[in-house]
Amino acid sequence: MNVQVLFHDNCFDGAASAAVFTRFYRERVRADAAFRYQGLNHKPGAEGIDPAVFTGEENVIVDFRYSQDARLTWWFDHHASAFQQPGDEAHFRADSSGRKFHDAHRKSCTKYLADVARERFGWDASALSDLIHWAELIDGAQFPSPQMAVALEEPALRIMTVLEANKDPALIPEVIRRMQSESLADIAASQLIAGPLAPLLARHQSNIELVRSRARYERGVVFFDLVDEGVDSLNKFIAYALYPDARYTLWVGRGTSRAKVSLGSNPWKPELRQHDLSAIAGRYGGGGHPVVAAASFKADQADKARAAYQEILAELSTAG
Repeated sequence: MNVQVLFHDNCFDGAASAAVFTRFYRERVRADAAFRYQGLNHKPGAEGIDPAVFTGEENVIVDFRYSQDARLTWWFDHHASAFQQPGDEAHFRADSSGRKFHDAHRKSCTKYLADVARERFGWDASALSDLIHWAELIDGAQFPSPQMAVALEEPALRIMTVLEANKDPALIPEVIRRMQSESLADIAASQLIAGPLAPLLARHQSNIELVRSRARYERGVVFFDLVDEGVDSLNKFIAYALYPDARYTLWVGRGTSRAKVSLGSNPWKPELRQHDLSAIAGRYGGGGHPVVAAASFKADQADKARAAYQEILAELSTAG
């Protein structure tokens, strides 16, 4: 049996979900299955999932939006924006396979998947408890302080940093394989992570100073434009370490393959949030969660991304 596991690319929760699903499938469904892994990214606009990715005898999506493709056999997601295409939600509701699951109230797909596998299929996930714990902490922004999230001293946070910046298509599938049996400390210490990590940590320090110099804080919103600096990805907690009383963060950037607007609400002050950020991002073809979301544009559409950024800033700044 060839199983194709499609996961949210460049995401710790996506990789951890793929690892947990693989262990579950091997231990409760079919021990001799062969697995392939392919990351999925949110494309500019509201394009659906390319049907060409469904190449397995069984096809799985974890931590990513829904597809109505008949070849999709398993699906687990926790995003409020899971149903992007017309008819997606109705198709999901009508499914009778018992193998497709969604709960937008869950903090991480990894723990949600493990809980479903235990409750519905009797699978014991305790061997992966540390991985599940860190996926929940990272994706749910459950850190005790923004300083911990920015310091990047924990093995899981170092793995997260490499995954989020990775451009090597072979790296994350290998991390997923190792997550199934190795400790996070061993993975982080391996050359697979330690090699690319050093320059990323240097870039992270540079990004901290970049945000410090570019960010403005008005009416509860920290906002900054990094399009001209060529940055489209950075640690989302930097702004809260610099402005701990902020209600929201909002920034726009551009890399080689996309321009991107990122929205976030302060996880240490959840009572201040007054907007569903996934709904705002959805108006620009993006999505995410009510508390954190993003919208991507083509790399040559920086002006369009900046216009969206300005519109969203005006909306977030009107909060009471």
